[in-house]
Amino acid sequence: MLAPENSLSTHSFIARPTLGTGYSGIHVQFDGVPSHHLPLLLAAYQYKFGRDVEAMAQHLIDDIAVGWDELGPDLLDDAPPTLVAALTGGEHWPSRTLDHLITPDGSPPVRMTVTDKTAGELGMPWGYILHPQGIEVISMAHAGAGPLVAWDTDPSTLFSDRPAHWPAITTRRTPTTSPATRTPRPAAGAAPTGPRTGTRR
Repeated sequence: MLAPENSLSTHSFIARPTLGTGYSGIHVQFDGVPSHHLPLLLAAYQYKFGRDVEAMAQHLIDDIAVGWDELGPDLLDDAPPTLVAALTGGEHWPSRTLDHLITPDGSPPVRMTVTDKTAGELGMPWGYILHPQGIEVISMAHAGAGPLVAWDTDPSTLFSDRPAHWPAITTRRTPTTSPATRTPRPAAGAAPTGPRTGTRR
């Protein structure tokens, strides 16, 4: 079920693979643990985005001006009602972006881009890389690369927040041999960078 205990303050990022073992993506402020994100992302791929990983990456990464506040059950649109109920307990709330942030100096917030070069210094506990074969789950506390969860994995699988306890459904990724097909767009008038501290309204 989504919104697990003690997950609210866990930051994460959603990203595309780039050349080699690199990636580039966007900051997600809340609920970043695998027990929340993996069921949501797997179901979104299988139903809302019709198994089109490019359309999914466009929505989650490319079309975001600043970053995500949280990913909500609106990503479960078109999923079977029984699955939605199992994952949400019948609750529904929209995904929210961070366009409303107010920076300390009053300047417009910049895009919260996260890459393989910056994720560690930005203190991202978890990352989710949208590969053609599945979702690579990176735990920054242990490694800069992680297991790959296949896209056809049942979203109702009970994922622990400790990958070592997952069922035997994962593989290891192989390096990407071609660059990502799209470059995430920055917010208007701002160069891409890491998260900036701001006050939420």
